[in-house]
Amino acid sequence: MEANRYDTYSENTAGRANVADSPERVAYYEELARLETGALWTVANKIEPWAPRSASVPVVWRYQDLRGHVLRSAELVSPEEAGRRVIYLNNPGRRDVAAAVGWLYSGLQVMKPGELASAHAHSHSALRFIMEGRGAYTVVDGHKMTLGANDFVLTPNGTWHEHGVAQDGTTCIWQDGLDIPLVNALEAGFYAVHPDLNQTVTHPVDDTSGAWGGVALRPQVSGWTKPYSPLFKYEWEPTYEALRRYARTTAGSPYDGVLLEYVNPATGGAVMPTIGASMQLLRPGEHTKAHRHTGSFIYQVAKGSGFSIIDGQRFDWTERDIFCVPSWAIHEHANLSSNDDACLFCFNDLPVMRSLSLYREEVVKDNDGHQIPSKPLTTWSS
Repeated sequence: MEANRYDTYSENTAGRANVADSPERVAYYEELARLETGALWTVANKIEPWAPRSASVPVVWRYQDLRGHVLRSAELVSPEEAGRRVIYLNNPGRRDVAAAVGWLYSGLQVMKPGELASAHAHSHSALRFIMEGRGAYTVVDGHKMTLGANDFVLTPNGTWHEHGVAQDGTTCIWQDGLDIPLVNALEAGFYAVHPDLNQTVTHPVDDTSGAWGGVALRPQVSGWTKPYSPLFKYEWEPTYEALRRYARTTAGSPYDGVLLEYVNPATGGAVMPTIGASMQLLRPGEHTKAHRHTGSFIYQVAKGSGFSIIDGQRFDWTERDIFCVPSWAIHEHANLSSNDDACLFCFNDLPVMRSLSLYREEVVKDNDGHQIPSKPLTTWSS
């Protein structure tokens, strides 16, 4: 708010705060300020907007631009020094909280063959999506998962977890996704280092896939009661095959193409309480229609090339690029190939939006449901 100006957010609309400054009122506001208080009507229209106003902006982080810098970090800093050797993605509108979009964090982590990061646990929920390399693995509460390109692994809130690359593997890079900004905003963050620095593997390798990875099948006896998925690893090959099978039987969504959500196989709900994830397939030449919704989304291109139009701006993307869609931003996606699929991995805060009854969606009606780049549309239908 401007110095000595308290009517900046006034609106000449019935039902909204519309109080003009006067010398007497300004003096009153200044008296309130000395008591660490204020008059609601001076900020009401700011803190209760007509619709969401995201501080985040759409961004595309191009892998070809980042890869060399990510690899260089492996020469400059050791895992022991850094704890986690990560180049994080910084949205220009969220630099104050180191978020990639909204209340979601993202970064690119690199590890060389034979390296192992120390085990730790924290209040933040996390995921990894493997971008390149061979021999990566994650250990979560004694469960070891081997990982390949486009595999998706969970390290849920409160679990001991660590990452490494086998001695006979290759340098690996993966995307980290966490709810760090959200948990910190709630002032609920805790962090602990494992007393032995590393865990003992106490289960057969890839045992969670063996127990919970069957399609439409669940173990007869599991005893699983935790609020996150017992299937810590979601593999790329069966995911892509499921998308292709689904694509043969459905027209898909006009706004998302053929989309499947990763789920907790014990409950059918989201993989973690604060983070949801999905993989969507855009058929050759497919161009989805535009819509907007609450919730922040980070996409990674798992396959193919295309573009997205976000709030009237076109962002081209190709394999391994990462881009974000802020809450309530108009967006649509297109596959540029005429003969091959494009696939987009996404993680988001939809579980939070849905559990708090804050999810809302609207679609574009005019121009056959599409935006004109650099000219966002304003006609909507719920």
